[in-house]
Amino acid sequence: MSDSSTAVVPVKNDKRSEDIIAHKFDNCLADLIVNAGIGFGVGVVASVILFRRRGWPVALSTGFGAGVAYSNCNYSLNPYVVPGTKVLPKTRVV
Repeated sequence: MSDSSTAVVPVKNDKRSEDIIAHKFDNCLADLIVNAGIGFGVGVVASVILFRRRGWPVALSTGFGAGVAYSNCNYSLNPYVVPGTKVLPKTRVV
């Protein structure tokens, strides 16, 4: 029997760039809703238990949650701002 070698067939990437950005944006929006909701819940609990039902803990913790979501979205959409990463240029093979 002879050796039958299989040819490597390149896989076509069917994802368009706008689909990738839309997916990242959807993840950012979902992260914003989750983090702001968690912050809101923590703020309500802190307001009732610690601060005699004042409104500022709710606003502050909701803002913290939205800020964390913004930071995560910024890292997702712009990977160059992540501390400790170095982006190297492509090297040409001649």
